[in-house]
Amino acid sequence: MRQPRGRIFDDFSRLVSDASGVAQGVRREAETVLKGQIERLLAAMDIVSREEFEAVKQMAVMAREENERLERRIKDLEARFGTAATPPASAGDPAI
Repeated sequence: MRQPRGRIFDDFSRLVSDASGVAQGVRREAETVLKGQIERLLAAMDIVSREEFEAVKQMAVMAREENERLERRIKDLEARFGTAATPPASAGDPAI
């Protein structure tokens, strides 16, 4: 009598094990499908990737540093020659 009860538990254990394996497979498949749909949605929205954003951010930092370096150079030249640069006339300036 003890033998069939053990077999029932073994069968139930195998069933639960198989069910958990199937559930994990379904989960992985759902994640893959969802990831693909999100990537297509983001591509359609024309959103930049992290790599593109970081590249443009680095370019902006370099441009800002270059502008600051050039501004210091201009101020040094103005101090050396005793001239002050006049700001350029804007489009709305009536003196033009």
